[in-house]
Amino acid sequence: MKHKSNPELIDQENPEWTEDDFQRARPASERLPELVGPKVAAEMLKSRGRPKAAETKTHFNIRLDADVLEAFKATGRGWQTRINRALREWLDEKKSGN
Repeated sequence: MKHKSNPELIDQENPEWTEDDFQRARPASERLPELVGPKVAAEMLKSRGRPKAAETKTHFNIRLDADVLEAFKATGRGWQTRINRALREWLDEKKSGN
């Protein structure tokens, strides 16, 4: 079903795309270098966010005593990393026979 355009909402400077517009469209990775130069285009197109870690972690739920959890949370940001480190230290001690 084709909808009827509201003349008050039509933007003359940026009209709705037609099928022909979509056919002619090209990805930003192709068009940006010629519009803004390769250096600026590369900066604009680079991935955002945190890079993938070499060793990824596994998400799971764990039940801890409330006082243990609160003690780690009270140490501020990074408390989950500190729990991971404490568990790793315990494993290392077990491996070395202590």
